[in-house]
Amino acid sequence: MDRNLINLALVISILFLITACVCRSDRDQESGSSTPEKKVANSSPADDKRANSPKNSIKDEGDFLVEHVAVTNRKYAEIDSQVRKERLMEKAADQLNKALVLPHDITLRTKDCGEVNAFYDSNDQTVTVCYEMMEHFYQVFRSSGISDERAYEKMFDAVRFVFLHEIGHALIDTYKLPITGNEEDAADRASAYINLEELGEEGVNAVFAAADAFAIESKRRTNGRQDLADEHLLQEQRFYNSLCMIYGSNSTKYENIVLKGYLPKERAVRCESEYQRTSDSWRNLLQPWRKD
Repeated sequence: MDRNLINLALVISILFLITACVCRSDRDQESGSSTPEKKVANSSPADDKRANSPKNSIKDEGDFLVEHVAVTNRKYAEIDSQVRKERLMEKAADQLNKALVLPHDITLRTKDCGEVNAFYDSNDQTVTVCYEMMEHFYQVFRSSGISDERAYEKMFDAVRFVFLHEIGHALIDTYKLPITGNEEDAADRASAYINLEELGEEGVNAVFAAADAFAIESKRRTNGRQDLADEHLLQEQRFYNSLCMIYGSNSTKYENIVLKGYLPKERAVRCESEYQRTSDSWRNLLQPWRKD
């Protein structure tokens, strides 16, 4: 996989340029042991910050920051160097700072974690995407029998979905958003909403890729007591929920999801209203925090 790690730079560029973001996962917290380099991405003067404040005058007292943690696994050194050189995360954080008001700083981080993971840590308000997670997705898709090239493409799409899931946790925690159901499900739906509403076909591909990964992973494991008790939904449920969001966003365009039997008709009849409620909810929840 090393020959394609450099492509992660493109993924990160796309991921962090999202301006309508949404997620918290206390069970997936992890802290780095290396000394990081932390930066504010092109901080604006106070006058500019006030000029971009939302209409309801919520104070903007934080920034999206970037933290570079030295890699410990040499195979990730090339992509780490490229991310720093191109200042991809700094540019993305700058876009986020222009779009959203924050009550405190949120740090965006990529690193090798020693495990397959992506997480939001509420203790220090950081969103981390681990390089190991990309390898995991590649292996998952490759195990389904598709070509090497196609597996890489789907891996990048799935990473986009997971990243926005973690951003969802970050904003739920930061804005103290009133999530009355399962937060992990809310974060999945936040990611689906952003992908489908903001990113066009790339976003649709991200949700499809996530659904495919959920389906493949569900066949590779037997759900035990720990899985049933986990705050995350079962992979089978996340698969159907993802398809329902896609179908509900445009039932005519994506009718093959039902016609080919991927999504049961009994669930499909509710997906349009389900998607509308999800998109309306996230749009209203985030509106007070958007800048003009």
